[in-house]
Amino acid sequence: MKLNIPNILTLSRLVMIPLFVGLYYIPWKWSFIAAAILFVIASLTDALDGYLARRLNQSTPFGAFLDPVVDKLMVATALVVLVAELHNPMVTFAAVVMIGREIVISALREWMAEMGKRGIVAVSWLGKFKTAAQMASITGLIAHWSPLVDQLSLYLLYIATFLTVWSMLSYIRAAWGDLTQHG
Repeated sequence: MKLNIPNILTLSRLVMIPLFVGLYYIPWKWSFIAAAILFVIASLTDALDGYLARRLNQSTPFGAFLDPVVDKLMVATALVVLVAELHNPMVTFAAVVMIGREIVISALREWMAEMGKRGIVAVSWLGKFKTAAQMASITGLIAHWSPLVDQLSLYLLYIATFLTVWSMLSYIRAAWGDLTQHG
């Protein structure tokens, strides 16, 4: 397998996951900010690798498989770290909803792909808004910048949770006819 720039960016995000956890837990006053910066870099490389894969015509089966897996691992890792740190039932609820949605939608996409109907559950604008709200809220909560940023990030996390449920229901509704087909 020949590595191209988009795949290297995806693999770099995979390497960033343990670095993120390590930075978050280093007992130095700048560790939260450093972890938040690394999370932002990972989020930006996610957008960049997809753009470059399309722009440079470097899409590969390896990249198509690995990119969404690494994205979900990065977000799930950040959510688990925040649940462990914050001891907040609403953050725990949001994390369970977000991680659960990713499992459901991944399974739905796989099942629909087996039926030759993967396009029915393709990424939508709602999924993109959900991702943006999720990344911004997680970044703010990781950074622990100030009480105001923490509170605004919590509110944004609640919005991201709502968008998470809405997008999941939208995907399920789009596939409902195939899901409930008898035969």
